[in-house]
Amino acid sequence: MPDQTALPAPAAGPVPVAGAAAPVPPAPDVRGGGAPRRRGARPHRWPVVVPFFAFLAVCFGLPAGTMVYGAFTVLDPESGASRFSTENVSGSLSGAYATGLTGSVELSVFTALLATVIGTLIAQAVVTSPRPALRGIVVSASGVLANFSGAPLAFAFIATLGTTGTVTQLFHLDRTGFSLYSFTGLVLAYLYFMVPLMVVTVLPALDGMRSQWQEAAASCGATRGQYWRHVGIPVLTPSLLGGAVLMFGTAFASHATAAVMVGSSQPLITIQIANALNGNVLVGQENLALAMSLNMVVIALLVMAVQIPLQRRSARWLG
Repeated sequence: MPDQTALPAPAAGPVPVAGAAAPVPPAPDVRGGGAPRRRGARPHRWPVVVPFFAFLAVCFGLPAGTMVYGAFTVLDPESGASRFSTENVSGSLSGAYATGLTGSVELSVFTALLATVIGTLIAQAVVTSPRPALRGIVVSASGVLANFSGAPLAFAFIATLGTTGTVTQLFHLDRTGFSLYSFTGLVLAYLYFMVPLMVVTVLPALDGMRSQWQEAAASCGATRGQYWRHVGIPVLTPSLLGGAVLMFGTAFASHATAAVMVGSSQPLITIQIANALNGNVLVGQENLALAMSLNMVVIALLVMAVQIPLQRRSARWLG
């Protein structure tokens, strides 16, 4: 019989294929040192933001705390001692101060609506224009004019549309009853820098409108008006509302333009705060300006609470 040599039993597991590379074990994670990094461990990055929070605490937290403390503090004119009271807050919401707050809100709402409509129409014309140079000119001019406000703007309007202004004398505007030192004059002055600001604000949203949406609507038989009514305006609504809220906050906080142009002839909360800080208040109402400032801060916080969700919703659709 032939000699039969015993063969070893095959090893358990997959049989290696000829020419295939052997599996390489994963290399240990040596980031941050020679030892493997533990799963879930995160580097301590909070020291990086300490200067930022320190800046906020010193430049925003300290003045805000002082304002709130002073708004609810009344000084006794005889003893000079301070006591907690809500007299300043209640006084800032009554009488002439309530009229000033209402006047500022009315001016801000009216100019915000006008700036939103006019700025959106200009931005849409720029986006749909076949001339790229027009966009560059409009964007550059809007960036400059949006920052041209305050006392220089007031003096420019006085020299142009004032009682003895160039345009007033040339076209005899005084005979029509027009007065720059009125609510209408303030609206014109505010629109001068708010419309360019709205153009810069709404341009990215209009750029985010995809042309495929309009092409799809046209292929389904929709007219241009139906496209804007059912697709364009609903998508742009968060951006437009956010821009309107931003315009409201800009007009509400503006002070120098109105102070130089109309002074105290128009009841505005910013001018009343300036007068109170200069000491034009009764004895015992020294902190009344802080109470009026607190009212403005509360309105600004409400504006921010509305604007932030609108920005997030707009970014979700147009991002």
